[in-house]
Parts: sequence; C-alpha cells; structure tokens
Amino acid sequence: MTDPLSLSVNITENLQQIHHKIEEICQQYQRDPEKIQLLAVSKTKPDQAIRQAYAAGQRHFGENYLQEALQKISALADLNIEWHFIGAIQSNKTREIASHFDWAHSVDRLKIAQRLNDQRPAHLPPLNICLQVNVDAEASKSGVHIEQLGQLVESIIPLPQVRLRGLMAIPAASDDFETQRSAFSRMRIAFEKLQRTHPQLDTLSMGMSNDMAAAIAEGSTLLRIGTAIFGQRKT
Repeated sequence: MTDPLSLSVNITENLQQIHHKIEEICQQYQRDPEKIQLLAVSKTKPDQAIRQAYAAGQRHFGENYLQEALQKISALADLNIEWHFIGAIQSNKTREIASHFDWAHSVDRLKIAQRLNDQRPAHLPPLNICLQVNVDAEASKSGVHIEQLGQLVESIIPLPQVRLRGLMAIPAASDDFETQRSAFSRMRIAFEKLQRTHPQLDTLSMGMSNDMAAAIAEGSTLLRIGTAIFGQRKT
C-alpha cells in the first residue's frame, strides 16, 4: 500500500514542478503563464489523490469515464472542484454530464450539443463546452474536421444552456517537437479565425504531459496533465 504522506508530497512536488515548467516555457515563447489553466486529469486515480492535489492548490480536474467520475463527484462534494468531462460523449451520457459537470471538452457534433443544452438543469449556469477537433483527420478518433468548424459553431452559439468556449484537440501521438507543433499550429489558426467573428471564444484546450511545450508555443490556454501529476495510470 502506498504511504499517504509520501503520495501527498509527490503530488505536491509534481504540481510545483509543472507550474515551474509552464513558467519556463512561457518565458521562452513570450506567453503569460497566468493565461494558461492547468487541468489535472484524474481518471483512474483514487479520491485520496484528488484530495491531495486539491490541498496543494489544484481546483480543476478532468475525468474521462462517466461512472467513475460521478462516484468521485459525489465523494468529493465537500470540495470546491470545477469538474471537466474530457472523454468521448455518447447520447446516453449527456444527461449526467449536463447535470454534474462544469465543462465538457469533447463535443463533436450538433446532436450532442443540443442534448447537453436541453438536459442542463435550469438552476445551473450554462455548461461550458469545447468542440473536439480531429486535427490530423485520424479515422480512429472522434472530432469535427477543421473545415467543418464554422458551420458547427454557428449552429451551437444560439443554444442558451451551453456556452461555447473554444476548441480541444488530441493530435496523433508523436515524440517529435516540430510534428507536435505543426498540429497545434493548425489548431491555433482555426481558433483565431473563429475568434474574429466570435470574440467570446477564449479557450484552446490542447497539450498533455508529453507535448505541453509545443502546445504552449502555439497558444494553448488549457493543458490537460495527468501522468506528470499523478504518475503512470494503471492499465
């Protein structure tokens, strides 16, 4: 069994190291670190690990698996956590996501946005959403293609119970910095084009533990970091 104290120290140190690394990368690429939000991806991690990250100052947590996330949201209801759903969204998940989350990053079609809008409880503020972009046009991945973004944005903007905040992407895996940066550059260009007609869009959700430098270089405003905070996930 992992010693709770050592786990707490590790998570605290990991968060400190990540914030320091973000500051270093921002300095290199003339970015303001205050404009980049760190989302701790806590899928498969126990409640205790989330509590320890929270105690270290982390407030934004991302979950991929709905049933696991709902159990955590209930168990951690005493904490002021902002919950982000970042997994694939099927129609049968929309009611629970609309009811329990603050953000949904993986909206990829109008039907899902409409269901989230219709099922968002009236007493809650609009659900913040990002459109998932299949930036490398991978057949195995969900997401709208870049050339289809404009039409989808125009259809979603009028929905009153969701608030479109921006774009999200998970590019094809690569260890090459320039390849990573190329994909993120396409996302940045698409995002900036949308901002010209919809200046309220403010979120570019891209970058994970192994490609955060390239994401920051290309304008990411939200990093989804799991392994570098919590360690390797169980397979």
